Amino acid sequence: MKMIVAFALVAVVGAAAAGGAVWYMSKGDAAAEEHDGKDAKDKSKKVVKKEEKKDGVPPKYLTVDKVIIMLKRQPGDTASHYMSADLVISTSPKTEKEAKEQLPMLRSVAVRTLSNLPIATAQLMTIDQFSAELNKAFDETYEHEGREKPFSEVMIGKLIIE
Repeated sequence: MKMIVAFALVAVVGAAAAGGAVWYMSKGDAAAEEHDGKDAKDKSKKVVKKEEKKDGVPPKYLTVDKVIIMLKRQPGDTASHYMSADLVISTSPKTEKEAKEQLPMLRSVAVRTLSNLPIATAQLMTIDQFSAELNKAFDETYEHEGREKPFSEVMIGKLIIE
């Protein structure tokens, strides 16, 4: 009987701790949103503008599978470290064909960009940070070539770091 009471007590305390953690984390997010305020409003305006450009047509998604990158070694590190990523390209139906034709170039830019990362940095980055780095590299590449990007953004579909 004492065991049952002990287990019930542990379950109640655990549930209370979990509830407190969820409340604390959601409170932190709300405070961060209030603190950022203006930045959040600017971001929401950008999202609305992107949606307006699409004219209500749903985007098409293309994949660049198995982009394998050898990461930079740390001094004294004898093991090789690799990253494998599947990229997802968001494009419009009008520019889908052009985007498909440029997939090999997109793979090359992704490899060039991500291979500059040391393993320690790559392990600490979030998916959003990887996407931001890639989108920045693609923007710079298309600007350098003087061409218009046939896609709106690059996302990460899968990421493995060893």
